[in-house]
Amino acid sequence: MGSVRALDVRLFDETVAAIALFAGSEHRLVYQNDACARLLGARPVGLPAREAFPEPDAEEFLTVLDEVVTTGRPRRLPETREPDPGAPEQARYFVYSCTPVTTAEGRGAMVVALDTTAETVALERYEAVVSAVSQMVWVLRADGSAEELVPGWQQLTGSPGHGRVDERWGAYIHPRDRARLRLEWDVALAQEPPSVFETTFRVRAADGSYRHVSTRCVPILRNDRADEWIAASDDVEDTWSATLRERLIAQIAQVSGGGLDEAFAAVVKAIVPELADACVIMLLDQEEWPLPEHAPVTARRAASSTRHGLPARPPLRHQTVVISDTVRDMLERQAPCTFHLPVGKGVPPGIVPTVTEHWLMSADATSVTLYPLVAEDIVLGYAVTSANGDAPAPDPADIELLQRIFRFAEPPIRKALDLQQARRTALRLQHAHLTSPPAVPGASLAACYEPASSANEIGGDWYDAVVYADGTLVLDIGDVAGHDLTAATVMGQLRSMLRGLAWNKGPECMPSTVLTMLENAAEGLDTASFTTAIHARLQRHVDGAWHMTWSNAGHPPPLLMPAQAEPYFLTGTDEDPPLCVDPTLPRTSHSHILAPGDTLLLYTDGLIETPAASLGEGQHRLLTAAAHQRGMPLSELLGSLQDNLSDNRDDTALIAFRADPPD
Repeated sequence: MGSVRALDVRLFDETVAAIALFAGSEHRLVYQNDACARLLGARPVGLPAREAFPEPDAEEFLTVLDEVVTTGRPRRLPETREPDPGAPEQARYFVYSCTPVTTAEGRGAMVVALDTTAETVALERYEAVVSAVSQMVWVLRADGSAEELVPGWQQLTGSPGHGRVDERWGAYIHPRDRARLRLEWDVALAQEPPSVFETTFRVRAADGSYRHVSTRCVPILRNDRADEWIAASDDVEDTWSATLRERLIAQIAQVSGGGLDEAFAAVVKAIVPELADACVIMLLDQEEWPLPEHAPVTARRAASSTRHGLPARPPLRHQTVVISDTVRDMLERQAPCTFHLPVGKGVPPGIVPTVTEHWLMSADATSVTLYPLVAEDIVLGYAVTSANGDAPAPDPADIELLQRIFRFAEPPIRKALDLQQARRTALRLQHAHLTSPPAVPGASLAACYEPASSANEIGGDWYDAVVYADGTLVLDIGDVAGHDLTAATVMGQLRSMLRGLAWNKGPECMPSTVLTMLENAAEGLDTASFTTAIHARLQRHVDGAWHMTWSNAGHPPPLLMPAQAEPYFLTGTDEDPPLCVDPTLPRTSHSHILAPGDTLLLYTDGLIETPAASLGEGQHRLLTAAAHQRGMPLSELLGSLQDNLSDNRDDTALIAFRADPPD
C-alpha cells in the first residue's frame, strides 16, 4: 500500500477563496494565502492556532479544528468577524469549511472561507424593508410551493401556513373569490414576459369573518422566465370598507326626483353583489306607527336585485305578505336579525311573499338577514338579504356595514317621502275636482284620469263636463304646465274659474269667448300659468245629431271616431296659442256636426307623447288604435287606449262622448 501524498500548498496561492492550513497536535498554522490574509488579517506562520488567533470569539473555531482532526469528518459553519473597537469598518460575514488533510508536517486541517458580507447585508436590508411596509411577504414558486419571508398568515387566519398554495390554502379564500383568483393567477403565469400581478381578495380571519387582502406579486426573472415570485400582502379591510361606503353613498345620492320604489331600486342595485347575493325591499302598506297590535299588516315588495348566476328573480307586481310577529319584533327593536336556513328548508313564514320564498329555495339560499328601514323615525319597512350557495352568512362586521349603507340612504329616501306626500296631496286635489261625468240625455259620457307612474310627475291635467237645463253639454280638457303640487293647485283654480264662467254666461256663449274671459281672469287674479285647453259646447238636434262648437288653446286636437268612417282629428281652421301666453290675441271657435253613433275623444298629451316618439307618431298610433277599438263601450275604450298608448311617464286625462245611435 503506497504512502499518502502530501498536499501541495502552492495550488492555493492565487485562489479567490481564503485558505489556511493547520498541522500537528497544536494545529500550527503552516500556510495562509493572500485572500485569507485579506479576510482574517495576516497571521504569523508557524504559530499554534491558539496563538495565531488569540481573539476571544475564535474559541469556537479552535474547537472545530480539534473535532475535525480527531473525527476525520469535515464541518461547515457561518462566522462573523467584528471590527476592532473604534475601527470604522463594519462587521464582516463569511462562511467557512474545515476539512481533514495530510500536509508535509503530518495530519492537519484545511480551512476554506468565503466572504458573504454583501449578501448578508443585502438580505438584512430587504427583510427590514418588507417588514416595515407589508403584513406578509413570501416567495411563491411555479410548482405551487410557498415560503414565508415575513410571517403573517397565522396571525391573520389563526392557522399556520403549510408551504403550498393548494386546496388547503384555498379553503381560507372567500368562495366568491376562489375561481376569479385562480383564473387571474393562471393568466399571470402564462404571460411572456411575466409582469407584476396585483389583486384583492377576501381571506377568512381567525374570528370567522372575511377580510380583504391586497396582494402584489413581482416575478423574479431568470432567462426571461419567472420561476419565483415575491408576494407582499396587506390587510386592507378598513380601506376597502371606506372606499365601498363612499362609492355606494355616491350611487344612492344620485337618486333624485323619484318615488320610494325608485329610490330603493337604486339602493338594492348598489349593495348587490358587493354586500349580498340578493336583496329585496319590503315596504309597509300600514302608515301608522307603532303597528296596531292585532290588525294584520301587509308589506309589498318594492325593489329587488340578485347577483349574476342566480335564477331570474320573480316580477314585482302583486308581491305582498302579511308580516309575522318575527318581523314586527325586528321592527320594534330596530335591530337586524339573521336566519340560517338548513338544506331543504324555506324561510320562516310571514317574512317575504310566497313567490320569493320559492325563489330563495331555488337559489339555494343558506341564510337571510332582515334589516329595518327607517327614515327620520318613520318605519318604512325592511330589507331582506340572502347568502346563497357556498357563500357564508354575514358576520357582525358585514351587518354593521350594511346597516350604515341603509342609514346613508336616508336623505334620498326622505326626499322621496316628501315627494310622495306631495303627490298624495296633489292626487287628492285632482280627484276632488275630477268628479264622475253627469248623465247626458241622448248620449253616453265617460272619463278617466291616470296619474304618472313616477312620483315626480304629479301633473296638472283635468277634464270637466256640465249639462245645462236645456240639455246643452259643455266639455273641457286641459293641461297646466309643470309637474308639481303648484301645477295641481293652478289646475284646480283654472278648472273652477272655467266652469263658473261658462255657467254664468250660459249655453249660447261662444267657446272662444269663454276661453278669452278665463285668460283675462287668470291674468288679473295672478293665477296665470302656461296652459293648454279645449272648451267645447255640444247641442242636440231633433234628428239625434249634435252640433259641436269648440275653441282650442294650444291643445292636442279632438279625435272624432265616426260611426261609418275612419277616425280623424278636428283641427279647425286656425291654431290659437295656449292660455296666458298673449292675452291680446283673439281666439276662434270652430263647428262640426256629430252624427248619431259618432264618438268624440278629448285627451291630454300624456296619451300620445313619449320620449321615444314624436307628437305626430303618437297621433298616428292613436288613429290606428281608435280605428280598431271604436266599437267598445266608452269606459272600456278609454281603458284600452290608456293601456296600449301611454307609457305612464306623464299623467293623462281622457273624456269621451258618444251620440246615441238611431233607434
